[in-house]
Amino acid sequence: MPPRCPNIPNTLTPFLYPFLVSNVRTGGYRTLSNSLVRRYEVTLEQHTFEEGSHLNPPPTDYSNTAFADKATITVHSGAGGHGCISFLREKFIAAGPANGGDGGTGGNVYIQAVRGLTSLHKLARRTNIKAGRGRNGQGKTKGGERGEDVIIQVPVGTVVREVDRVDPVAIEEQLAKINAGREDSKADGINGRGPWKWDKTKWLLYPAITKEDIATAEFPKLPRGRKSMLAMSQAKAPVSLDLSMPMEQPILLAAGAIGGLGNPHFVTKTAPRPKFATKGEQGIKITLELELKLLADVGLVGLPNAGKSTLLRAMSKSRARIGNWAFTTLQPNIGTVIIDSHHGRPILQSNIADGEPRTHFTIADIPGLVADAHLDRGLGISFLRHVERARVLAFVVDLNAGDAVTALKALWREVGLYEQMKVQEEKDTANAIVQWTPFETVDDAIRNTPETVIVNHGPTFDNPLGPSLPSIADKPWFVVATKADLPNTQENYQNLKEYIQRVNDGAEGHPSGQKKVWQGQVEAIPISAINGHGTERITECTIDLLDV
Repeated sequence: MPPRCPNIPNTLTPFLYPFLVSNVRTGGYRTLSNSLVRRYEVTLEQHTFEEGSHLNPPPTDYSNTAFADKATITVHSGAGGHGCISFLREKFIAAGPANGGDGGTGGNVYIQAVRGLTSLHKLARRTNIKAGRGRNGQGKTKGGERGEDVIIQVPVGTVVREVDRVDPVAIEEQLAKINAGREDSKADGINGRGPWKWDKTKWLLYPAITKEDIATAEFPKLPRGRKSMLAMSQAKAPVSLDLSMPMEQPILLAAGAIGGLGNPHFVTKTAPRPKFATKGEQGIKITLELELKLLADVGLVGLPNAGKSTLLRAMSKSRARIGNWAFTTLQPNIGTVIIDSHHGRPILQSNIADGEPRTHFTIADIPGLVADAHLDRGLGISFLRHVERARVLAFVVDLNAGDAVTALKALWREVGLYEQMKVQEEKDTANAIVQWTPFETVDDAIRNTPETVIVNHGPTFDNPLGPSLPSIADKPWFVVATKADLPNTQENYQNLKEYIQRVNDGAEGHPSGQKKVWQGQVEAIPISAINGHGTERITECTIDLLDV
């Protein structure tokens, strides 16, 4: 006999109420069971949706992908382990020599751009990233283990900028230079030769030592701050990286700190069995600002409700949200167009830069642009940055929403003004000149001549991965005329086609208004994304432009 009440999915009904699904006839619970069945059937009737196609899906087919294109993180390299205070203990040796090991080096922090990542949302939730601390030294001159390294993986196209840096060893060296030659700097010892005072932040004492021993002990001069040998290979401060290519090897951001010295380092004639060691150095703390500029092959640029998300679903297996209202897309969506699925012949023959066959290309659906988007209106500048990195621009124009030529000019106007604004900001940053004069007194300020400090921008010899100036008008582009299946759109498309032909012939200026523009032939492709008509031509045009 079947159970009297079906199992309600995503609940604990069979475990909490086993009598509802049992086959035993119990008259006392029949009324409750029947009411639950009727309620469950009504619920199913209210939430049943008709199954749609991939281009006209039900709301249950939408995917809400987590996306973040900005993140601020603080990385900490690992601190060094403490030195060990130990003595040899063997038979017939009453007081053995010191044999404490040195502390281990702290872990390093690396960064690497890898394929497959399209968002910074995981790093945006992690405000602090710490490498492992070095282990303390042990007896029998055993050194401590190194701390565990940390590799920060980011999407290709991430720009890394340093906001703040705290390097304890560098600060200590700077203070030593400032205090060099001063009389008060020798107050720790007589004429700079000792006896030296005990600094609890630097020294580690034997647990059984007494206050009397500390008062009478002769501490040696504290060793200078040491840096790891890997510090020479870390990114030059301030960090400014443009990770526009996949990396086989990560870049070192912060090297781990050096561990402390064991007590054998402080053996002297007067102190053959020192009861102190040094603590490990503190790690470097760097605050970084990560900004993602998507590296898609094609960037879809259009006004709100122009059909960009539907086009993305028509060309790929993306599950972007679509609807007949403005601002359906609130964050960029990435779709992959498969050219060669390794099942039979590929759709098109194409090779990438290194000669390997091209199997796919990516499309980025940028949220719709409104008037004055370059002034951060609408979603504006927050997503216009993704247009900078697209290799090919596809301007999506709705043939059923007014004059297509006016819409195309409006899109190029916003993109062109945004580029001009960004170039001016980058030039102001690159040519930043700061007049700086170090002085301590008025006479010292008069004697010193002003020094000019120039902040370099872009790739340099010291920083080959520095960000470079963008150029949007110089990118290949074409026009996608959507909703061409609707009536009374043929005349609008014909006017758009004639305008693009005049731009190709040079009879009319570039819609961006700039002089340094792409000199190729622009094409207008009519499609019906909701029906999947005409999208094959977009794939062919994109491959032709990527191969240029």
